[in-house]
Amino acid sequence: MPNQLHGKKYRAAEKNRDVAATYPPKAALEIVKKAAFAKFDESVEIAVRLGVDPTHADQAIRGTVVLPAGTGKKVRVLVIATGDKAKEAEAAGADMVGAEDYVTKIKEGFLDFDVLIATPDQMGKLGALGKVLGPRGLMPNPKAGTVTMDVTRAVRETKAGKIEFRVDKAGNVQAAIGKVSFEINALETNFTAFMDQIVRMKPASSKGVYIRNVSISSSMGPGVKIDPNPYR
Repeated sequence: MPNQLHGKKYRAAEKNRDVAATYPPKAALEIVKKAAFAKFDESVEIAVRLGVDPTHADQAIRGTVVLPAGTGKKVRVLVIATGDKAKEAEAAGADMVGAEDYVTKIKEGFLDFDVLIATPDQMGKLGALGKVLGPRGLMPNPKAGTVTMDVTRAVRETKAGKIEFRVDKAGNVQAAIGKVSFEINALETNFTAFMDQIVRMKPASSKGVYIRNVSISSSMGPGVKIDPNPYR
């Protein structure tokens, strides 16, 4: 009986893969590209189920990775800094640079940016904006490399394809690793970089199987399972 929870295009896309099978990364990515049916350039999204307990601080996986082939998305970067660090941010390609002026604008509702980078001395000014920035994932954080004195590196890496990820309460990590318009080799390179970083971050206290399941999909398409054994 057809799945009535999804439209005809989704159900047709499902037929491109065996729901019970797991695939090598390249084959899975080829299926995702073939199955994409939206009229826009869908993101290619990865979901990894980890064998961790996020309630333990040392197992609350959170980090960043620079995707070698980029994200396919224009990232608007705001840097909160003053003096020479502000000049460095501008030279590195930040879209917006300021301090008190942008803090005031954010308080008034300005959120037209994708990543917020700040020097440590400016974080005191941003503390009062936690309720605005936090829920949107925009609050700068040292673990994400967005609280730093090396603003040049932070801006350039963000523009080049740096993404942030974190494990959710159920032990899942999800991220977009490119667009369906990317060549297969570019998507495979980004996939490998992401998985390598996840594997490197395995907590010493994590017992049993660390990488439990891996799947990829386009924004609107069905998931395709990837064989997790090479990453265990």
